[in-house]
Amino acid sequence: MNLKRIIPDSLTSCNLLCGSIAVFLATQGAFIWAFVFILGGAFFDFFDGLSARMLKAPSPIGIQLDSLADDITFGLAPAMMLFCYLRPILGWWAGIALLMAAFSALRLAKFNVDERQHDSFIGLATPANAIFWGGICCMPYAMLRFDWMGWCLIGLSLLSCYLLNAEIPFFSFKSFKKEKTLIICFIAGCIILIGFCAAKAIVAKHIEFALFSGTACILWYVALNILMLFAPKKKF
Repeated sequence: MNLKRIIPDSLTSCNLLCGSIAVFLATQGAFIWAFVFILGGAFFDFFDGLSARMLKAPSPIGIQLDSLADDITFGLAPAMMLFCYLRPILGWWAGIALLMAAFSALRLAKFNVDERQHDSFIGLATPANAIFWGGICCMPYAMLRFDWMGWCLIGLSLLSCYLLNAEIPFFSFKSFKKEKTLIICFIAGCIILIGFCAAKAIVAKHIEFALFSGTACILWYVALNILMLFAPKKKF
């Protein structure tokens, strides 16, 4: 038994467990706690890859297990949160939100075979998508006082399905040397957004506004990448 391989695989299993709990909590309407477990899954997802690289113990089984865990935590869990969040408003039409789980699985499968995604992403990463929807689903139902707002969220979920698999480059922190200025700009924007949302949560005495900072940061991330897509390229 290779003890080095047990550590990253155990962390991946913890990610899967967090995602499974998040799915259950979503069905109970405990959206804040569901989001907390999605964030917990993101924590384990970060450290399972890091530990595999540090211990020099990557494995084909670990790669497949990681994708399976990610689809539960960052695919099914946010999709189920949105479905249960919109179900009282839209009825069974809210089931459209579950398409995100399928498109997340497709995105993860493409990632495993795509040679271009070593230090950046092609398409929106599933953890980013999950954080975006987790923050939205924690907001009070007063946000949905008009039926059309529910349909807007359904439309956004379809846009998410597209962005997950779109041929759009998204930077990652692994590309810090190449995208140093862009990443610093992103971090600075996130600090401002988190500070604003935290202040709003304190004033309003609603933790939901603090959790919405995740959604705001992902919006900032997507906006930056789309701006870079249309920015003029340097000529050498």
